[in-house]
Amino acid sequence: MSKCDLCIAWNWEHDADFVTLLKRACSSRGLSLLQATPDNLEDLLCSLAERRIVFKAFFDRASDGDDRFMPLVQWVCDHGIHCINSFKQACQTWDKAALHLLLRNADIHTPYTIIFPPYKEQPVISSIDLKPLGERFTIKPAHGCGGEGVVTEATSLNQVLDARQERATDRYLLQAHIIPKELDSRPAWFRVIYCRGQVYPCWWDPATHIYALVTSAEESCYRLSPLHDIIISIARLCRIDLFSTEIALTSDGLFVVVDYVNDQIDLRLQSKGFDGVPDKIVHNIAEHLVGTVANYLDARNASRKSLTV
Repeated sequence: MSKCDLCIAWNWEHDADFVTLLKRACSSRGLSLLQATPDNLEDLLCSLAERRIVFKAFFDRASDGDDRFMPLVQWVCDHGIHCINSFKQACQTWDKAALHLLLRNADIHTPYTIIFPPYKEQPVISSIDLKPLGERFTIKPAHGCGGEGVVTEATSLNQVLDARQERATDRYLLQAHIIPKELDSRPAWFRVIYCRGQVYPCWWDPATHIYALVTSAEESCYRLSPLHDIIISIARLCRIDLFSTEIALTSDGLFVVVDYVNDQIDLRLQSKGFDGVPDKIVHNIAEHLVGTVANYLDARNASRKSLTV
């Protein structure tokens, strides 16, 4: 039987650089990396079923957009494999309506929001006051990513009614627009990345999608330390290892979480694309994730040795 330390499932061509960094980090620690891709997935599943191969830790960056990887995820769940962003926990972050309520109950500031039940459960909505949302608001389905199904400049209830019928089995959120204050001629809008206890706050322009690391001097000058506290609180609530969130600082001094949890974060290098993640962060994430896997394996081996003594 062939034994591997970490398996990463990936199917997006732009993940290639990150996988290379992950492989390099594994090599530096003497760990082996198995790659599950659309090209070898069928053979890998057969090898697992016939016990010709096994791995000890798993990182899934494929199944959310490709159902062919679900048997691999199921094998991982059935065999109790150590996971980065376990499927069970990740699934619970995919419902924006549930996340909104979770964050609100934890006293984390979120946009003013109205949640509608699925159209199939309640096709007729009684009159509702949209004025607190402002002249323009956002309509978004509870599930989905990449802006799919989102209406960003809604102005009327009729648009809400039309949108609900597009995904008749899903809840819908109506959210007020958040206007960030200006800090040194930049919008105080941040994308913050969390990786197993490490926090990477970045300026993030919602118009251009360009990242810039928040420096320690900027964090001190503009009193941005709540960015750390907020994302750590979200991590404790959701219990996933790697994700990002968007946070805006308003003119009245509130840090408002405007995009709750993105668990399949884009890890393209900024050196390869203007809207990618700063290279230093991607390098650190690869090193840190492999480090946590190494620590897990060391602890597991130590535990097994103690049982044999």
